[in-house]
Amino acid sequence: MGKTALITGATSGIGKATAALFAKQGFKLILCGRRQERLEQLQNELGRDTAIFALNFDVRNREDVFSAIASLPKDFSEIDILVNNAGNAHGLDPIDKGNPDDWDAMLDINVKGLLYVSKAVIPQMVERKSGHIINIGSTAGKEVYPNGNVYCASKHAVDAINQGMRIDLNAYGIRVGAVNPGLVETEFSEVRFKGDTDRATKVYQGFQPLKPQDIADIILFVVTRPYHVNIADLIVMPTAQASSTIVKKDL
Repeated sequence: MGKTALITGATSGIGKATAALFAKQGFKLILCGRRQERLEQLQNELGRDTAIFALNFDVRNREDVFSAIASLPKDFSEIDILVNNAGNAHGLDPIDKGNPDDWDAMLDINVKGLLYVSKAVIPQMVERKSGHIINIGSTAGKEVYPNGNVYCASKHAVDAINQGMRIDLNAYGIRVGAVNPGLVETEFSEVRFKGDTDRATKVYQGFQPLKPQDIADIILFVVTRPYHVNIADLIVMPTAQASSTIVKKDL
């Protein structure tokens, strides 16, 4: 296809599945993540299908974000597609028992990290009057559930940023849209529960959750529509899920 896509949070879950699918379609890929060894492994795996450039940085660090993206070689410097996928959840506590360190982690990565990466990429899209930004949100950005307080707040912010970004970049012909998944079986719950794999596994028991590949398929569909088509906001849940708190489980 000849297009270049930058994917944050590319070393696991939705980001990794999207990278693999994009590679098979011939997209040139800029893969971003915090874990260098995983980036190297992914680069080796997907490099057989397409050109890959890996950037090792933490989206929370503004200076690292800007310097990493500014360091891209010429062959990768024109970014056609930005997939803002990096995100996390930490803890599942009522607001009075919440850990401020968890709050900082979620707001710094889910909100500020998305803004930093976007700020580093958008100017070249504005200059070319072309580009496509996909912000990975969540059903948690559409409703609030018990003990989800700050995580939901961070994803509501992504929803607002997505809408504001689409308005502000409209004059430049840049497509902006969000994909908002419900329950996807990734490392998400294991991170949220601080490595408690038993608790994380129970989240997905008794029903068939979405897989990262399901969301990757949707992202590929979104970015391959004719340029006059912009899928602005999309919610996807497993069939068993009706809302954040209503899931049909056969236990």
